[in-house]
Amino acid sequence: MSFRTRLALPVASYVVLLVSALQTLVVPVVADIRADLDVTTSAAGWVVTANLLAAAVLTPMLGRLGDLYGRRTVMLGVLTAVLLGSVLAATTSSLPLLLVGRIAQAASFGLFPLAIGVLREELPPYRLTGAMALVSGMLSVGAGFGLVITGLLMREGGDYHRLFWLAAALTVIGLAGAWLLPARPAAATGTLDWAGAGLLGLGLVLLLLPLAEGNGWGWGSARVLGLLGAAAVVLTGFVLFERRVTHPLVSIRMLSHRPIVVANAAGLFLGFAMFAVFLAVSALVQTPPAVAGYGFGASVLATSLIYLLPGTASGVITAPLGGRLVARLGAKATLVIAAVLAGAGFAWLAVLHAATWQVIVGALAVNTAVTFGYAALPALLIAHVEPAETGIANSVNSIARSVGMSLGTAFVVTMMTRNPIPGPLPLPRESQLVAVFAAGAVLAGIAAVTVGRLLPHVRQPRLTVAEVETDDVLGAAGLDVPVRR
Repeated sequence: MSFRTRLALPVASYVVLLVSALQTLVVPVVADIRADLDVTTSAAGWVVTANLLAAAVLTPMLGRLGDLYGRRTVMLGVLTAVLLGSVLAATTSSLPLLLVGRIAQAASFGLFPLAIGVLREELPPYRLTGAMALVSGMLSVGAGFGLVITGLLMREGGDYHRLFWLAAALTVIGLAGAWLLPARPAAATGTLDWAGAGLLGLGLVLLLLPLAEGNGWGWGSARVLGLLGAAAVVLTGFVLFERRVTHPLVSIRMLSHRPIVVANAAGLFLGFAMFAVFLAVSALVQTPPAVAGYGFGASVLATSLIYLLPGTASGVITAPLGGRLVARLGAKATLVIAAVLAGAGFAWLAVLHAATWQVIVGALAVNTAVTFGYAALPALLIAHVEPAETGIANSVNSIARSVGMSLGTAFVVTMMTRNPIPGPLPLPRESQLVAVFAAGAVLAGIAAVTVGRLLPHVRQPRLTVAEVETDDVLGAAGLDVPVRR
């Protein structure tokens, strides 16, 4: 094995760690960005939403580009875009330019499928399962790393621009590692569905913009209703267009086959739950109790390390446990368990959030549910699609999860900006955050009933834990999964 081939595992592990670190770096500092740029809470929320929206469109495109032009080449291009976006975000105090930087950083989501593809090209079969499990675990490690670094850099009122300079430095290291990987020929031929990607991106922006700005514009205003109508037209056009494309960004069968629709709805909910709990808990604990009558007045450091880190760091343990649940109980039962656990966590937070330990327990329950759900989805899709469709089915589910994250962000921002407490710094009322948690509990209940009632019973293949974990990683990366009947 050559030196360059030996680098495949450490480089793949590092770039995947970078993916999740870039996701969590900005979550605890949305309030700081709002104050520094002197913008509304809903406008600052687009620092998260724009990133997730771009990820929903870019991730399947980048995976396809990796097949067409070689994964090392595309990985270098992605890291270059992330570097430029990070430098732009680090040097600007303009919200539009910051959003451009965050959109460029969203290309990092494509690094996960590219990294898993590199491992499949470079490693012998007997090493592949363990290597993919290690790389997948970096998602949890990176999320925790991002929160820890954010807390440390922002202690005592640090400047949030430091976070983007750190992101730039970390990306340079990733570029150096990817440059040393072996260059392999393209794995596929064909074209990329640029028009479909453009229609999908436009439709999602038209949908989320009025949802995020509805409080300020008025829910019955011409702007809100016009944009929602335009979103319906564009997304309908997207579906019709994809039916005519040889290599569509989204297979239309993935939007009409009932089991796949249910699985994508579950992915939508899990993405919603993940970012709804992130942002709502951050807002709750950072609210000064002397002004609002609730909250903890927590610093960014405390928010990151005390309230959010336990939920993300626990993924190192709960992700393998999710694989064991799938192997023992099946994907459908595991997904129902995940929805019930998420509902319990949200309900707990709605009722009990006056003490630090209560918030930690509730957030931990929701994050554990998301991890279990993510473990179940690939196996669920495998049971209901043809072998040749596993890659595209998981790519569509990845889009659903990213859209759910965007919807969760938009919903939390909308609730936080409704009828705020008067003062120099508009703060959400406690009832508004309780409404977020209650809505999460209701949606979790709907998800549990939907999965339990609408998914048909199928004979579950007898899988080992190692096989389930392998399928989980490949599915999350939007790659084809071996069929085991």
